[in-house]
Amino acid sequence: MGITFFILVFFALFLFFSGIFTVKQQTALVIERFGKFHSVRTAGLQFKIPFLDRTAGRLNLKIQQLDVVVETKTKDNVFVRLKVSVQFNVLSDSIYDAFYKLQNPTEQITAYVFDTVRAEVPKMRLDDVFERKDDVALAIRRELEEAMNDYGYGIIKALVTDIDPDQAVKNAMNHINAAERQKLAAEYEAESERIRIVARAKAEAESKRLQGQGIADQRREIARGLEESVDLLNKVGINSQEASALILVTQHYDTLQQIGQHSHSNLILLPNAPTAASDMLTQMITSFVSTQELAEQMKIKNAKPNPNVKVLDAPKEEIYLEKEQK
Repeated sequence: MGITFFILVFFALFLFFSGIFTVKQQTALVIERFGKFHSVRTAGLQFKIPFLDRTAGRLNLKIQQLDVVVETKTKDNVFVRLKVSVQFNVLSDSIYDAFYKLQNPTEQITAYVFDTVRAEVPKMRLDDVFERKDDVALAIRRELEEAMNDYGYGIIKALVTDIDPDQAVKNAMNHINAAERQKLAAEYEAESERIRIVARAKAEAESKRLQGQGIADQRREIARGLEESVDLLNKVGINSQEASALILVTQHYDTLQQIGQHSHSNLILLPNAPTAASDMLTQMITSFVSTQELAEQMKIKNAKPNPNVKVLDAPKEEIYLEKEQK
């Protein structure tokens, strides 16, 4: 009797503890009784009747991600591979549908992604695919939500994470991009060179202007100094011609002295005879006189006859006498 009671107690305890189980967080267990759906057990300590209830399966309630690579053709006949990442989860209030309606949800999602991508991308050119990838992602999410919600799955996000054209197409695009950048760089370089040329021209013009102004000021001061020297010499009884000769000779010998101070000078002053200064003075005076005579002749030749002036004939020259006014 005692042994039988002990065996019954042991068997009852075994059955009790064999029916106790735990469910992890963000996990759902589907319990069946005699092969028929009975209940859904969530996180925590749970109990089932041994030999009557069994665990049919587990569902992960966490957000899951499925990566799908789709190869398709664009509107401009370029083959491109798109990597689409779909984030989904099992709806907590639709665990029954998620477990019993779909045999393989990932294959179902993959099929819808292929269908949507191959319906949207062929409407776009390659450049538009890069620019409007968010539109493709929204179309995928919209299509998946309409289909998968009936099966107990919610679509959190659909992302186009990679767009990979053929390698030859990428090389051509890189070449075009490089050519555009080289063109832009050449334009900037040309503009920079133009600015430098303009700046150099302005600087050179300013330099020439200042240089000319300096030369003009120098000559003005020289002329003023010569005028003062001539006035000073006139005050001591030396006439203008003698003063000019004295100044010219003085400058001539001052120049010779400056040349002689540089031992390595290659400058040769011609003429270099003792009478060079007086010859230059004579030539200058002769030139001044000839210039004045030529100017007077040109003035007489170009003068227009005045009706109020009477012209008298002379052997060698015309003499104009002003007619008396009555």
